[in-house]
Amino acid sequence: MILFFYNLALLTALVAGSPWWLWRVATTQKYREGLGERLGSVPLRLRTVNAGGKPVIWLHAVSVGEVLAVSRLVQEIDAAFPGYRLLISTTTRTGQELARTRFGAERVFYCPLDLPWAVRAYLSAVQPQLLILAETEFWPNLLNGCFRRDIPVAVVNARISDRSWPRYQMLRRLWRPILSRLSRILAQTQTDAERLTALGCPPELVSVSGNLKFDVRAVVESDATRFLQNQAEGRRFFVAGSTLEGEESALAAAWPRLLSADPDLVMVVAPRHPDRFEDVVAVMKSAGIGVMRRSSWPAHWAGAPRLLRSGEVIVLDTIGELASVYSLACVAFVGGSLVPSGGHNPLEPAQFGVPIVMGPYYANFRAITDDLLTNNAIRIAPKEDLTRVLIELLNNPDEARQLGERARQVFEQQAGATDRSIAALSEILHIPSDSLGTIAPHGSAERQA
Repeated sequence: MILFFYNLALLTALVAGSPWWLWRVATTQKYREGLGERLGSVPLRLRTVNAGGKPVIWLHAVSVGEVLAVSRLVQEIDAAFPGYRLLISTTTRTGQELARTRFGAERVFYCPLDLPWAVRAYLSAVQPQLLILAETEFWPNLLNGCFRRDIPVAVVNARISDRSWPRYQMLRRLWRPILSRLSRILAQTQTDAERLTALGCPPELVSVSGNLKFDVRAVVESDATRFLQNQAEGRRFFVAGSTLEGEESALAAAWPRLLSADPDLVMVVAPRHPDRFEDVVAVMKSAGIGVMRRSSWPAHWAGAPRLLRSGEVIVLDTIGELASVYSLACVAFVGGSLVPSGGHNPLEPAQFGVPIVMGPYYANFRAITDDLLTNNAIRIAPKEDLTRVLIELLNNPDEARQLGERARQVFEQQAGATDRSIAALSEILHIPSDSLGTIAPHGSAERQA
């Protein structure tokens, strides 16, 4: 009955909002891309996926952050369960682009909208033996479709942010009968585990596995990193990652004083959303700052003349290169934190021992940031103090180095979530832990629609 009212509300919203959606589809590329797949048109590469004889595991990661988080897990699933084929879906265009680059386009697709016919089409075509959801991508029709077909559903890296928690509580009557049927829930923190249990997840199936992002290593240098290393010639890089509107203007205002503290500084700004690349370039130019776009760099730059000048700002207008570029930073600012947006992931610079500065808004990464704060491994600065805190770190390299090293230690100490996730998934698939990577799948017969 709850699902009936959910679908009735969903259909009503679609009909009422159809003029707006049709206008967006007609005028905006990102709304057109993958539209057929989202509405239930299963691409040929997935309709023939079972022809190879391997049963399927379906992993869903909504956007860039989730794709980055599961990167190591994808590698380990491939290695631990060779008798299965892993498919990955995303919701956003940027997540799709990154997933295709990292995991191979042939096994990446857009997740269908949570419409009964769209979900049914994908479950019938793919016939997964396990659905894995990253974080809290709970969609009632997708989950109900899996339950009706006896497909187990596991949630990895599960979390409920401070901002989302009140909304989940308001709808707990909707979620309880759905979440009570999940097969396994691996929460990031004890707080997340308690919240998920309160919403209806069976307590005996909820455990704290840690954060998968602690296991992600940027082991491959990006082209941007190699180019910057080639161009450095004594320059130092201040990297501002995942920035949002209002933060770039604050950085532009601080830039003259930062250059007074370190005249050899170059700023790398990586906006969180690609549709803001042009806006960020305009912000810097209006402040009288020289700007270079990553996309303007030559394709073959080895031996190219030096292009960088001290005091310039580089706009990193690409996807998937920020994590590697952080390795070059003398100081890193993690964005989404000067404005009330919940913050972004401080682990990316932490893994390289880079001193980290964030604003006061980090609710989406509270557990991680609190761990760093407890270990004196991060600096929190509101907008009015940002310039002062950055200058202190630039003027005190020993203090900055020690701050970054403590951040690296926190990162290393928290690793292990991937191994715990693989162990839990192997139990669902009935694979003994001592046979991972060697055993054929249990119950590999095709599931019936």
